[in-house]
Amino acid sequence: MTYRIFRGDESIAAIPPDSRGLAYGDGVFETMRAHRGGVHWRDAHRVRLEEGARRLRLRLPDMGKLDAGIDALAGEQPDGVLKLLVTRGAAGRGYAAPADAEPLWMLSAHALPPPMRPGGLVVRWCDLRLAIQPALAGIKHCNRLEQVLARGEWQADAFDEGLLRDTEGNAVCATAANLFVLLDGRWTTPPVDRCGVAGICRAWAIHALDALVEPLSIAQVESADAVFLCNAVRGILPVARLGERSWTPHAKLGDAMRLLADAHPAFAHLEYP
Repeated sequence: MTYRIFRGDESIAAIPPDSRGLAYGDGVFETMRAHRGGVHWRDAHRVRLEEGARRLRLRLPDMGKLDAGIDALAGEQPDGVLKLLVTRGAAGRGYAAPADAEPLWMLSAHALPPPMRPGGLVVRWCDLRLAIQPALAGIKHCNRLEQVLARGEWQADAFDEGLLRDTEGNAVCATAANLFVLLDGRWTTPPVDRCGVAGICRAWAIHALDALVEPLSIAQVESADAVFLCNAVRGILPVARLGERSWTPHAKLGDAMRLLADAHPAFAHLEYP
């Protein structure tokens, strides 16, 4: 892993031990797909970053410095994953946020995840339920313990992803992706105004596919004509099996993947099963 750490505009060697991000998860992050040295959806990532900072009343670093850091790292790893982590800074113990702390932020570069298994994803329902908290819903804040616990429910080779429900039983998302289902010829994705993350690829898909944003039950997901997961790093990932339910390739899912290939060059190579 290649990484750079900053306090405000200053490059530093390590994260300070009194970092509020380390102590409390007091920060936000973005995970971006680098392709041929660029970040195609950078503006969308910036909008979500700014919204997360606004909600947490978090000071962001200078955007010029941040963009320069992204460009430099994308140049070093032109096809991979870039992660930006911004925390409130370093301070003493206690929950009260310091008013004058300079943001601590880190940029890191990572290899791409392995390709999807042939035929599509095999997924399961997770036992863990997402807590309903509108103040944090939608943004990529640094407290991801729900996802960590959910991902710990299965071994790596058994399933590709796990689907999450909220405490009321509604389908929300996967541990690291958003959820879309095809019902009566129309793509639908759950709202993320009470829990879940407003994904960058999700936003593209809602617009490009004219998708509905409506609550989804377990029964609706399992009876759908097609299901896919999506995120900004891996694009659209068709679901092949969920429990006893299996899906064969659907024309509308192939159409969605071709639209994404036209919109984002990093996903032009993806082939529908």
